[in-house]
Amino acid sequence: MHRSGFVNIVGNPNVGKSTLMNDLVGERISIITSKAQTTRHRIMGIVNGEDFQIVYSDTPGVLKPNYKLQESMLGFSNSALSDADVLLYVTDVLDSAEKNAFFLDKVKRIDHTKVILVINKIDLIDQPRLEQLVEFWHTELPNAEIFPVSALLKFNIEPLFNRIKELLPESPPFFDKDALTDKPERFFVTEIIREKILMNYDKEIPYSVEVAVEEFKEEDNLIRISAVIYCERDSQKGILIGKQGSALRKVGTQARKDIEAFFDKKVFIQLFVKVEKDWRNREKKLRNFGYQIEHKS
Repeated sequence: MHRSGFVNIVGNPNVGKSTLMNDLVGERISIITSKAQTTRHRIMGIVNGEDFQIVYSDTPGVLKPNYKLQESMLGFSNSALSDADVLLYVTDVLDSAEKNAFFLDKVKRIDHTKVILVINKIDLIDQPRLEQLVEFWHTELPNAEIFPVSALLKFNIEPLFNRIKELLPESPPFFDKDALTDKPERFFVTEIIREKILMNYDKEIPYSVEVAVEEFKEEDNLIRISAVIYCERDSQKGILIGKQGSALRKVGTQARKDIEAFFDKKVFIQLFVKVEKDWRNREKKLRNFGYQIEHKS
């Protein structure tokens, strides 16, 4: 008997969905930073065993959209509710059920999918507080199984993984057994560069940029990469480049090291910065960057 299924991870921003995804997959698939809204796409991580295949899907944190990019991000989260075999709704010990209650209401109405409520970051509270939270979520989502975890410390991840495996339907694999993700190599290059931007710049800068790989050329002992960082304003371009290019060089150096580790190969990387005014609200640009645009009827 072979089991296969789609396990979709949803929840509010900054509750640790990406850390949990990487723990469950056993590989670094999603960006992890302390900043909210770091995941923009729906990213699949595939775990294969002799008699099972789990297709995990990390989604952007739920938010009420202020511009078209965020509409697309919410679209990825909404679609994850309808095509899951197992849904992981991730909260944490600081999260509130009132925050984006409109999305939680959709989760409550699900009757076709197994729902697991994951309470993350339990290393931050004591046992009595944890018991209160478990009781609260039992009332809030009575049909969900509850797993308290610490994704950061990898606590209770293995029992969660085993339970997910038990809940999978009987099915042949959906992807090749050696597949790790549905995303191409270029996607992970853009995500690594974007992660370094999130780490090195403050305020609106990280949320105003998008990265596109223009060249990805693999040679015997070297990968040559040329990438463009798009921003919305000339002032942002100046900050991204920094004095005499120092800020951009720092991002390039950090990204190169991670890309080399990811591909296990030497990397030569060139970064350029271009202004693409108001790209987060331009449908054509968003489509070019791989975002889904939902038209409301």
